[in-house]
Amino acid sequence: MTLFEELKERGLLAQLTDEEEIKELINNGKATFYIGFDPTADSLHVGHFMALCLMKRLQMAGNKPIALLGGGTGMIGDPSGKTDMRKMLTVEDIQHNCDCFKKQMSRFIDFSEGKALMVNNADWLLDKNYVEMLREVGPYFSVNNMLRAECYKQRMEKGLSFLEFNYMIMQSYDFLELYRKYDCNMQFGGDDQWSNMLGGTELIRRKLGKDAYAMTITLLLNSEGKKMGKTEKGAVWLDPEKTSPFEFYQYWRNVADADVLKCIKMLTFLPMEEIRKMEAWEGSQLNEAKAILAWELTNLVHGKEEADKAAEAAKALFAGGGVSENMPCTSISEADFMDGKVDIITLMVKGGIASSRADGRRTVEQGGVSVNGEKVSDIKTSYGADAFADDFIVKKGKKTFMKYVLE
Repeated sequence: MTLFEELKERGLLAQLTDEEEIKELINNGKATFYIGFDPTADSLHVGHFMALCLMKRLQMAGNKPIALLGGGTGMIGDPSGKTDMRKMLTVEDIQHNCDCFKKQMSRFIDFSEGKALMVNNADWLLDKNYVEMLREVGPYFSVNNMLRAECYKQRMEKGLSFLEFNYMIMQSYDFLELYRKYDCNMQFGGDDQWSNMLGGTELIRRKLGKDAYAMTITLLLNSEGKKMGKTEKGAVWLDPEKTSPFEFYQYWRNVADADVLKCIKMLTFLPMEEIRKMEAWEGSQLNEAKAILAWELTNLVHGKEEADKAAEAAKALFAGGGVSENMPCTSISEADFMDGKVDIITLMVKGGIASSRADGRRTVEQGGVSVNGEKVSDIKTSYGADAFADDFIVKKGKKTFMKYVLE
């Protein structure tokens, strides 16, 4: 099986501009390709996972990845898929986030000996003279065509700022610069990036002539990625300080039955021969598949030791109901007590297993909360400090646990 065939079987490719040329490039390790990452936070998250895995796959086949950090475009914000304008970040915040991204990406991509590049579009966008930019790329963009792009159409009723309107031009210019500086001949992106990516491809062809070529491929990155990575506590981050290895493991352990094989195909590096055998699995075998998915991805992000710890903790909790030193833990202090007591709702919110006090009350009233195996039915249930002398485990539903310890 060629690399291209494998990518298709894994469900990673959505739209392509020139399938035969793309096959030739990636199957023979001739692609120098880029994927962009806007540094809107100080950690990558599960929504970036598919792109990182794709970069790793192509690099393993001899292709050269370029991780493009959007230090410049990040100061504007991509309107694609957004209902409101993105919060403006400072230059210092963006640089800090870029530094964090590089550290995390290094777990997936080998940047040694010129095998991959990490570049920042702030290097060419921030010093660009506005009139110079307009003269260089403006003639190659039709406002009529831009307004027909899906990424803009969905924002027209809500309101599209002129700032955001420039995003397509800036992203297209990125591809032009990467083509000229690094011989980048291919770009990948999510399915909501198609219009922006075509803008870059057309800019290269029209500005540099018919002999210049550039390819675009979109993934099922955002249509699938938008389903991933959201929990009651917020996004599922790759930074262990934001999402612990156990929480990361449990996120993948709890994917829906209908999604587990799709995730294994797209995100793990298990051989397709092995995955095809799983397609006949059902019932309890799907739980085994979820455990495989969770371990493989935790190993990829956090390493084997943390993956093993997370798997052991999950087994102790769900198989025997026991307590593991590796299960998630929340510390409480005297400040959390009122008149010597701390109520169940405060504990749930403190531990992140309720998004708000209202959410906690609703869950208790619906019978979805227990403490050390005993159901809690009264939202006013409170506990003194002595209750935390031994193991104190709050369980929400069937799959969410939190251990509490007194500082």
